[in-house]
Order: sequence, then structure tokens, then C-alpha cells
Amino acid sequence: MSIENKPNKFLPTTRKEMEERGWDELDVVLITGDAYIDSPFMGIAVVGRILEDIGLRVGIIGQPDVESDKDVKRLGEPKLFWGVSGGSIDSMVSNYTATKKFRNSDDYTPGGKNTKRPDRATLVYTNLIRRHFKDTVPIVLGGIEASLRRLTHYDYWTNKLRKPILFDSKADYMVYGMGEQAIIDLGTYLKEGKDPRTIRGLCYISKEAPKGEDFKEIPSHQECLDDKEKYIDLFRDFYDNNDPIYSKGLYQKVDTRYLVQNPPSRHMEEEEMDNIASYPYQRDLHPFHASEGKVKCLETIKFSIMTHHGCWGECNFCAIAAHQGRTIRTRSEQNILKEAKHFTTMKDFKGIISDVGGPTANMYGYECKKKMNLGTCIDNKRCVDAHRLCRTMKVDHSRNIQLLKDIRAVPGIKKAFVASGVRYDLITADKKHGKEYLKEMVDHHISGQMKVAPEHTNDEVLHHMGKPGKQTLIDFKKMYDDLNKESGKKQFLTYYLIAAHPGCEEKHMHELKQFTTHELKMNPEQAQVFTPTPGTYSAVMYYTEMDPFTKKKIFVEKDPRRKEKQKEIVIEKKRFGGKNSKSKTSGAGMQG
Repeated sequence: MSIENKPNKFLPTTRKEMEERGWDELDVVLITGDAYIDSPFMGIAVVGRILEDIGLRVGIIGQPDVESDKDVKRLGEPKLFWGVSGGSIDSMVSNYTATKKFRNSDDYTPGGKNTKRPDRATLVYTNLIRRHFKDTVPIVLGGIEASLRRLTHYDYWTNKLRKPILFDSKADYMVYGMGEQAIIDLGTYLKEGKDPRTIRGLCYISKEAPKGEDFKEIPSHQECLDDKEKYIDLFRDFYDNNDPIYSKGLYQKVDTRYLVQNPPSRHMEEEEMDNIASYPYQRDLHPFHASEGKVKCLETIKFSIMTHHGCWGECNFCAIAAHQGRTIRTRSEQNILKEAKHFTTMKDFKGIISDVGGPTANMYGYECKKKMNLGTCIDNKRCVDAHRLCRTMKVDHSRNIQLLKDIRAVPGIKKAFVASGVRYDLITADKKHGKEYLKEMVDHHISGQMKVAPEHTNDEVLHHMGKPGKQTLIDFKKMYDDLNKESGKKQFLTYYLIAAHPGCEEKHMHELKQFTTHELKMNPEQAQVFTPTPGTYSAVMYYTEMDPFTKKKIFVEKDPRRKEKQKEIVIEKKRFGGKNSKSKTSGAGMQG
């Protein structure tokens, strides 16, 4: 169903909407920790539209009341399966700061007050279904909260290893990763009455271990509890078996049963990416929620364009590589431009596209040919690390430059911002088109400031983070400042910084402060205290207090007060240019 033929309909979230379609029963009911926002940026909406596209009747329940049956029962029991997601953000990350203080606001909740998303939402919603529907159809988990907890995982909020989430939730299956093809297969198999346990990209619990060379046994849950090095071994298998070209399935013994993770689902091709992006999303909050207030996230996602999925940057504290994958999958220029043109037909569009990008904006339009044919490299070989960019990764911004120019040329588009983060090391590495890309950004696609993420500047800390060295940042800043001067603009760089990452001591934060003062000539206004989230190497470091690649001991700050002190060191106000000069900040509005 194309954008041009878009009906003025959300997927149903009430009985009345079902009746208007002539439905007395749904095939699938999806439950999410977010309000129902029909947008290509909302995973539950994408899943719903995919299932709709293969002919299933789908309804969505956003942020159900967990103390009663009024919401979970309002669409009735589905015919094929329930789909459960904690939402677009892990519920524990959404609900708590890095120092475990409760967050009062939620950008995905109408009215903005954090009162609708329960802790461990995936578990709560599954139990809600079980409580009110006995012997029901299968319950299938999905989304980032479940995906990154599919095996034994470190849970920061209880400070212990937890079992795979299927064991804690009592759900039947889990679709992990992005899951586009897996959800198509699941809907088709269940509709046809076929056993779904052979589907790639699916996890389930079994009484017996799977047989065959396509599966690898990993350390048991008990072994991980007994030996932190075993947990490192498990995580490396988890991380290294996410590529659909070569990865094996995994199985892990948990008590007397097994968690089985089938091999990963294949990545979408460009044509399929285009098709999913062209579904008839309403790009708005469902009217059911409207009386409760606006959702803040719509300010940024309503008129934004997702150009690609995946990221091969592999920052150790980031879960994107484990969830979306390390191979870039792009949409075609034609499809992206069609979306931009569609915006101009919408009555509330003011000519401003909030973002054109992806997990890393300047990874659009190129990939390593070796990776595309053989899959991501193994044995800890990365496309980019703290020291260099792999020789076979030919960085080329030319396709991205042309795309941005074409979007600007669409009648009715006044401005198209690139608000997604960019890798400045890729800009400096692209000797043919890097400076041209940055000039394009400086002249047309930022407003006053550009976001970059050095996170730190100490070599030892950067090594543990998986980030490039500080000289690259110095070189990039000079290029950026020179281009702004040439263009007659006064635009700043804003820097994401992290305090208390594994391997980081107070002395390292003092070094970072000296660097920001003397090299960057600015006072950071904000820095983020590191949060160990499931699915990341940095969380493994935090729990084990070891470098997971060498298994050598490293320092890890675990005292909340000293974590905050690290943060305070770098945001302390300093004067520039001597004791008579005035303090200034060339990074106002900085976030981290």
C-alpha cells in the first residue's frame, strides 16, 4: 500500500474502530510501553503495518492499565498471537537515571509525565495477558528491551545476572533484532498452522538442546553465575553471532531447559526497505490518547526521515550494533525523496524536516564490499576502532551529499536538518568528499550547532569505549571552524561526553577538562554518567571489572557519589585566556 493511496486510518486500538472495518476478531494484538504513535520511527507501528501488509487484522494497545483488565481486554483475544514490546526505549533506562533516580518525564507518554510505563514493561505486560487470558494463543516478545535480554544478561538495576527474558516472562517466543523478515515468517507460519520454531531470528525455550552444526552451545546460566570469565565468553558469542550471512544459532542451558536462539534473520534489501518506509503511517498520536496531552517525541520524529538501518561504529557502550546489526541497509534516493515530497502535502508541515539520518547519519550510501558478500569480520576485527579505519571500508560521502542536495531542491522544503549524530572520524578519513560533506552540513543542514560524540579524550578510556583518538577531533574541529569562517557563520560544535565509564578514573576526567578548556576553548554544560545497558561490551566491563577482550583487570567506578564527582569535574566552569578574561561557553545547549 503506497503513500499515494494512503487511507485516513490508524490501526485499530478500540472496538469501535474494529467494527468500522467490519472486524469482530483480530489476528494479532500488539501491546507497547509507548502511547500508540503511528510512525516509521516506532517499532510497534512498523510491526503492525508489516503484518497488515501480509493480510492480517492487527490492533495496537499503547500503555495499558496494568492494575485492571480494561485495556488488555478491549480488543478481545487475538486469533494468532499477542505481540509484546517494552517500547522504543528500554523501560529501565526510560524510568531511571544512571544513578538510579526516577525520571519524572517520558517523551513517549501523552502529557509527558512518567506515569504510564512500568518497570520491566515486557514482563509486566506478559503477566497482564496471562492473568486475564488463560490458555491463550502464543505470546511473542519483541523490541529492544527483550532483544538485548535474550540470553543471560547483567542487570544494572538489581546488580546481578538475570536469566534470559523468556524464562522470567513466561512468554512463548521472541523475535530479536530488527525482526522484519522474522515477523513476516511468524505471522505466515501461525496463520498456516506451521511450527514457528524453525524461523530465523526467533528465540524459544526447549526441553532438549538443538542438534546439528548450525547451533553452538554457550556457557550455561549457572556457569555465568559461578565464573565471570564464562559470562564474558557468553557475551562474545552473543555479540559475534548477529550477522545473517555466517552466524550460527546459539543454545544455553538454564536450569533443566534450554534457551534456543535461531540464526539471525536476513537483512532487508533496498526495495524491501523502501516498501516498509512507504506504508500508510499517519505520523501522529492516535486520537485515543489525544485527550491526555501531546507526546514530546513527535516534535522530532513527525517530519523526520530514516535513511538507513545499522551501524558499524561499534562504540562499546552502545547497543545499536547488537540490535540493528553492523551492516548498513539503505533506502533508495527515490523513495526518500518521495517521502520528503509527501511531507509537503500534509497540512501541518511548515517546510522543516527535523532530521535526515539514521543511527549514524554519515554512514548512508556505502558499505564494505567484503562485508556485504561474506558478513562482518570476526575475531574482534572492527571496521573502525580507536586507532584506524579498516582499509577495505572505503568511506564515500558523495551519495549522501547528492541526497541532501536533492531534498533541498524539493518544492516546499525550506530546511532539512541533519540532527542525527555523525562520525567526525569518517569525515576526516574521506579525503575525496569529507570536506565537501562537512561544508554541505555547515551551509545548509545544521542550525547553530552540530553534534559530535568524542565521549572522552584519554587514550586508555577511549580504548575501553571503542572511540577514535583525540587528534582526529582536533583535526575535525579545525576543518569545521575554517568552513564556518569561510561561510560567514558562527556555529558551534556540541560534544557528547561520558563520565565514569569502565576504565575511567577522576584523573582522566581532569585530563578531559584540561582538553576542553585549552584545546576546544569551551566549558561543557552537561556530561552523561555511564549507564551499563544490556547488550553492550561496556556493561560486561562494568559487571566483571575486566577488559572483555583480554580478560585483564580494569578499574570500574561503582560508587554513585564518585560517579557524580567525575561528571562535576568536567562541567565545572573555567575561565579562558588568563585571570582577567571572561568565562565563555562555545557549546551552549550541549547534551550528553
